[in-house]
Amino acid sequence: QVQLLESGGGLVQAGGSLRLSCAASGRTFTTYAMGWFRQAPGKEREFVAASTRSGSNTAYADAVKGRFTISRDNAKNTLYLQMNSLKPEDTAVYYCTADVVPRTRVVITPGAYDYWGQGTQVTVSS
Repeated sequence: QVQLLESGGGLVQAGGSLRLSCAASGRTFTTYAMGWFRQAPGKEREFVAASTRSGSNTAYADAVKGRFTISRDNAKNTLYLQMNSLKPEDTAVYYCTADVVPRTRVVITPGAYDYWGQGTQVTVSS
């Protein structure tokens, strides 16, 4: 079992920055890959970024590439998402998620992930 708790969301003006955190507990943190997804009102949940267990390999959605950075601190059992140059279209609920299946690369489909946090709201005003 993995428990995930996101924090760091809020209201920010376009062009601003936020850092989301996801505190993990339960299963040993270094045994699973992790990712961030988001869901805007009326839209499907979409992939944002993901990291392998070690953090050495990452992947990003085209919409956030160059603006968002995913990282993990395995000593603190915490996943981060640094979001810069935020745009109104980044407004969504952001979810932290864990993939416990051993893989050699990250996956971007939500169905591959086993555990989800409750989400944190990010609102970007224009």
